[in-house]
Formats: sequence, C-alpha cells, structure tokens
Amino acid sequence: MIPDVSKALSWLEAHPHALKGIQRGIERETLRVTDNGHLATTPHTKSLGSALTHHWITTDFAEALLEFITPVDTDVDHLLNFLRDIHRHVSRELGDELMWPVSMPCFISSEDKIELAQYGTSNQGRFKTLYREGLKNRYGALMQTISGVHYNFSLPLEFWQEREGITDAQSGKEKISAGYFRLIRNYYRFGWVIPYLFGASPALCSSFIKGREDKLPFERLKSGACYMPYATSLRMSDLGYTNTTQNNLGITFNDLSTYVEGLKKAISTPAEQFKPLEEKKEGHYQQLNSNILQIENEFYAPIRPKRVTKKGESPSDALLRGGVEYIEVRALDINPFSPIGIDADQARFLDLFLIWCTLADAPEMSSEELQCTRHNWNRVILEGRKPDQTIGIGCDSARQPLKVVGKSLFADLLRVAEVLDGCNTNSQYQDVCNKLISSFEDPELTFSGRMLQAIKDVGVGQFGLALAKQYRQMLQSEPLSVLTEDQMEAECVASVQRQKEMEQQDTESFDAFLAEQNRR
Repeated sequence: MIPDVSKALSWLEAHPHALKGIQRGIERETLRVTDNGHLATTPHTKSLGSALTHHWITTDFAEALLEFITPVDTDVDHLLNFLRDIHRHVSRELGDELMWPVSMPCFISSEDKIELAQYGTSNQGRFKTLYREGLKNRYGALMQTISGVHYNFSLPLEFWQEREGITDAQSGKEKISAGYFRLIRNYYRFGWVIPYLFGASPALCSSFIKGREDKLPFERLKSGACYMPYATSLRMSDLGYTNTTQNNLGITFNDLSTYVEGLKKAISTPAEQFKPLEEKKEGHYQQLNSNILQIENEFYAPIRPKRVTKKGESPSDALLRGGVEYIEVRALDINPFSPIGIDADQARFLDLFLIWCTLADAPEMSSEELQCTRHNWNRVILEGRKPDQTIGIGCDSARQPLKVVGKSLFADLLRVAEVLDGCNTNSQYQDVCNKLISSFEDPELTFSGRMLQAIKDVGVGQFGLALAKQYRQMLQSEPLSVLTEDQMEAECVASVQRQKEMEQQDTESFDAFLAEQNRR
C-alpha cells in the first residue's frame, strides 16, 4: 500500500547531517469575535499597525480575519514561541474582543456583516481588496471566513547536495524542484493522514449552512449544532474552503513547467460563469477579471510549491526563475486545544511526514489519479473515524483498512524520527510517533474525536467562546519570550510608515494599474 522506502531510509540513516537546518514558517488565521461570540464588525485594530505592510500581523479575507506570520526558523520551539508572542501581543491590543479558536466560523447572522479587508488607498492595497471582492462575488463571503494554519517547510541545501549530487541551489534548481514535486505527489496520495489526525471541524454552527442543510447528511446535537458523526474536517469538505469548479483545470504536479503552464492557462482563460461580473456595479469593479482564476492565489490546493517573489513578480514567474524554494501545507485546521492554533507535536509530525514524502518514490500522476486521491481525502474528511474505514491508492488499487495503512506509514516515520532525534540528542520526534500512532486503534483520540466529545452538550459556539476567553486570560498573563514590546511597537510604527510611502509613490490611476496587472 505504501512505497518501499527502505533503501532511502537506510541512506538517510547514513547521512543524518543532511537534515540539519530544516526551515519552517507558520501562518495562522483567526477571526476576531465579540465577547458574546459573534463576528466582530470593527475595523482592523489601529494599534496593530498596517495590515498591508506589517511583517507579522495582517488580515486575510475580512477585516475581522487576522493572520499571523512568523519569520523562517530552524528551531521548532523557537518558531512556536515567536508565534505565541504575536498572540500575546494581539490579545492585549484587542480590548474586549477575542480570537476565535476553531476553524469553522462563529455565529454570523448575515454575510452583510462580513466586511472585506481594507488596505488603504495605494493601488496595491486597492488591488488586494478588489481580489477579495471577486472572491465574495464568485463563492460567497461566508466560505472565506473559515480559518486554517499553513505550515511552510524546506529541506536544507545539504540534503539536496547529498541526495542529488548538486553543488548549489541555482545550478541544482531543477533537481530540487523535482524533489519537491515528488513530495507533493506523495502528499496527495497519503496526506489524508493530516485531516485524520488533526482535523478539528467535525461540526459547525448552523448559521454557516443556513439554506444549505441538505448539502451533506448532517445530524443535530442537543445544542443545535450540525455535525457528522465520523467527520474529521468539514473545513476541507465541499462546504468549506475548497472550490469544486477548479477540479477540471487539469493542473498536475509532475514537474515545474507543466504545473506553471496549467496555472498560467487558468489565469488567462475567461470563465463563462464569471462574465456577468465583468461590468462595474455602481461604478465599482466586482472582480479583478473574469478569468477562471483572478490571480494564482485563487487556486485552492491542500499544498503548494512556493518561492519568495521579487517586487512585481508573480508566484509562477518566481518558480520559473529560481525553482521551488519551499512548500506550503494548507490542510491544517486550527488546533482548538492550543492557544496559538498549532502545537509542537503537529509541527514535528509534519517534519517527519514531509521528509518521508520527499524520500519515497512517487510515480507521475495523471489528472484522473489526482481526482482519485481527492476521493480518498473526502472519505477521510467526511467519515475518517468510521469503524473499519478503508483507503486506496491510485484508481485501480485494492482498498486497505485505514488503520493498517496508517500504522505502516508510522513504521517508516519512526525511522525518520530516530535520525532527527539523533541530530538533536533527544527523543522528541519518536515521542510524537509513539503518541500519535495510537489514534489509528482509537479514532476518538484524534482532534475531531476529542472535539466532538467536548461540544456534545454545549455546541460549537459555547465551546469556542469558553476557549477564547480562557486563552485570552492565559495569553495576557504571559510575558513575551522572544520579542519585546518595543520591537512590536517599532514594527507597528514602521508598517504604518511603509503604507504611507506606498500611497505617496503611486502615480498612475487604479484603472491603469489594474489593466497592467491583468496583462501579466
């Protein structure tokens, strides 16, 4: 069921230093809510600086949807402490408001209550808001208020030098990119293990599906919350942050050139269903353009190949220039059992799994097989904890019990863990393996199992609100451990100044700016 990686693991055990210097970064989203658990309708808090230019604190789709971004880090604990410092600081600046601790939104009485994120009067700021206007008009605003965690990951150059025989990143970019695309293909085949273990949205507030109750076979808790008894991550389902209209784009992950070609085709091909939005409404644009994707970021995927862009460069052009620099894992629900939405066990598991995905053979995937992997994911997302659940690989393979495949995978992960622990002279990665593997025998140990038990009598709203208040008190009582308040204040002031400079430097009209962006 899983590839034979014994030779690759033996190589890794003989080259443990190749894993020294793994780089990671985290992006965490969270809704601002009122003290009674409703969506906050206030603007982005001024004392947090400019959402357009702040290095660590911004907004995603809505004014009320905060996003925290860590710098790149080679130490898991330091990375999480940095993220916790952002949370500590923000919790002190929000006044009576709270950070919502689960992925699916709080009570939202009407989509009209969701104000698009605002980024000032610069062309770039207006472009970002108009992109969100397009998302709202295409897919609805409610879907965009779902929160998640993104985990950015890259292997050290030494890994690629030892494994692929390259000398440097530039001359070896094709081999490095091929390695990351191998990782991505394995992620599509086996990444369902992430929502199985860490999916934390088996239920949702009934306000989220008002008028769509028949979309999935929901049951009702005493509290009125809608749930599916074996679901793991409704956030990842068709109800959540996905877009089924993109399933037929034919974008595959076999190599960099065909991936970029598929993306570029999607952002330059008109879509009939979005043509009605072409006309301005009351003098205002309704979307960036009427193409299948307005920009590349609109492509919804549980994982993305990435490279840091230069000024004015698109993500795909950056990839063509320098190859894949890192990958972005996008399948993580907010961890409600952590005040910062993710914990060290998850980070270390992702390290292990992504290393395994890089080492394991990964035959090329057709569009048809890619669709088959989505069926596997959907089975785990909607019924992952179902007794005797099965899983398949590819379109024609026989199905196997999920717990058998999971345990087989963990046997490999444990060997990777031993290598990492040997580098760090501790047992942290092995401890994670030994802890998580029990979830395959007892699905109630998964995040979704634990959450469903916790909300059974109180519902999603009361559960989320109680945790939000508990975490606010906890975070406000803690001093910063990596950053200082002076550094936070300095970044706030600097971000406001950077936005002002952008606005002052604009010389062309927004119409001209938008036309130029759409020609790229």
